[in-house]
Amino acid sequence: MSYDHQSSITAEASSDATFILLNAVTGKEAQLREVLAAVPDIVAQIQQQFPDSQLYSAIGFSSHSWQRITQQTPPQELAPFPSYKGEFLQVKDGAHDILLHVRAMRHDAVHALSLKLFKAFADSVTLVEQTTTFKYLDNRDFTGFVDGTENPEGDDRAEVALVGTEDPAYQGGSYLNYIKFVHDLEKWEQQDLKTQEDTFGRTKYENQEYASDEKSPHAHTKRTSLKDAQGNSLEILRHSMPFGDLSQQGLVFVSYSKTPSIFNLMLQSMIEGDEQGRADHLMKYTHATEGSAFFVPTLDFLAALKH
Repeated sequence: MSYDHQSSITAEASSDATFILLNAVTGKEAQLREVLAAVPDIVAQIQQQFPDSQLYSAIGFSSHSWQRITQQTPPQELAPFPSYKGEFLQVKDGAHDILLHVRAMRHDAVHALSLKLFKAFADSVTLVEQTTTFKYLDNRDFTGFVDGTENPEGDDRAEVALVGTEDPAYQGGSYLNYIKFVHDLEKWEQQDLKTQEDTFGRTKYENQEYASDEKSPHAHTKRTSLKDAQGNSLEILRHSMPFGDLSQQGLVFVSYSKTPSIFNLMLQSMIEGDEQGRADHLMKYTHATEGSAFFVPTLDFLAALKH
């Protein structure tokens, strides 16, 4: 695909990232559109200051703010984050307006671009939350298991993540789903190695996935490995990364996809389980109360907002 998509969507994994949730100030939408139209130039400027940092960004808008901010008809599948309730976890829509995703191989580059963009928005937005993430060991979560092993590679990344001809007005855009998990690592670390591996359906140190017939129906890899009616694997492009400080540790789960329906099915499978209600046992060791859903348009779309 040759669309001018925002760079953070399909680029390979980074060592550092930040996720910034913003709300648009009512009455300041025209001012915000002017800044959004300048975002591609601002990003290019900071990229030139950090030429070897592999600095990427993406900005998306939720169904709660799309028409108010952009004054455009929304993408076909843009909707609020789904609500699910299961034995171990319940999540609902966070209803935030904007998500800014900035990532690079250098923390200072991430900080520089994030600060530049936030200052440019000025009083047209309010900050809800910023979560800074980082690569941990060899792309592991704080549970000790490798994260993102099922990600598509090469040209398949764009094929999975970018909208195609199914929504011609928004080709090259992407649906972004965001959810912040805070882990109960004390509880997790009390489990023996076999319990941990059975919970994932994968070995911890060698990162070898169990054979399908050896997996518990509650295993994380069982609950997230879904297929369509033709037996084809349902894929999303993950950019999840750990976050942590002295008070809490967890995972920011982020995915890009040409349709939000695949993520929704995966999350439902994890929280509510299958037809027999067999949920993902990994949910016993983590906590989240809300998520947010956004659409990330092309750079051309952003640039056109000044008109």
